[in-house]
Amino acid sequence: MATGVLGPERAQIDKRTLRQDRWWIYPLVTFIVFLAFVVYSSWRAFSGRDYYASPYLSPFFSPCISTSCVAGSSDFGQPVDFLPAWFSPALLILIFPLGFRLTCYYYRKAYYRSFWLSPAACAVAEPHKKYTGERRFPLILQNIHRWFFYAAVIIAIILTYDVVIAFRDEDHRWGHMGLGTLILLVNVVLIWLYTLSCHSCRHITGGRLRNFSKHPVRYRFWTFVSKLNAHHPRYAWASLISVALADFYIYLLATNVISDVRFF
Repeated sequence: MATGVLGPERAQIDKRTLRQDRWWIYPLVTFIVFLAFVVYSSWRAFSGRDYYASPYLSPFFSPCISTSCVAGSSDFGQPVDFLPAWFSPALLILIFPLGFRLTCYYYRKAYYRSFWLSPAACAVAEPHKKYTGERRFPLILQNIHRWFFYAAVIIAIILTYDVVIAFRDEDHRWGHMGLGTLILLVNVVLIWLYTLSCHSCRHITGGRLRNFSKHPVRYRFWTFVSKLNAHHPRYAWASLISVALADFYIYLLATNVISDVRFF
């Protein structure tokens, strides 16, 4: 009978783990940060207010395309006119970047371990008696990650446009730069790094090529994305924090708690 990893059952170990290190720190920190982000983003999304301080628009609400959007925040028009006034404009947009993150390969690992303890860490026993993978509902929906990637690219382009127009003053005159401009700029750079370092992006650029020499442009792009992919978890965390900080800064401006620092 086969033994070890080829055995028919899991190893019978009475203890949860034989590890001596503090393996529980990573899933605990992940749990706290994710939960904090979920609570904060849910509050901001459902509040539907204090998201625009000219010329800055919160990334949670961009693009603001509902007729309930405040004046000056809809650079792409307001084609969505069938929703009630109380419906937050963010709920139209956040489904795409959040869907991209929730189905992300790295984030799956992170929240599977921290929220579901499946498993909590390497060589740590999980509380679940069996594992069916991502072949059944609802986890089979993780397979739509690539489609969310396409939507995430569109959102990143729109956020880049928001940075460009953030070089205006509150009267929409060009030649302005404030702290909000820099915050949005840093945020969109991290968003692009996270998006382009995605595993799906790497597969799309060169995953199915059989001969790289016949596709030199795609090979160069695949090589570039592969280098970014090595740091994908860092970009995931950094962009998650930066998008929340960008929204919070604009919230403080919109509620007149602080004033924007002007550089010129």
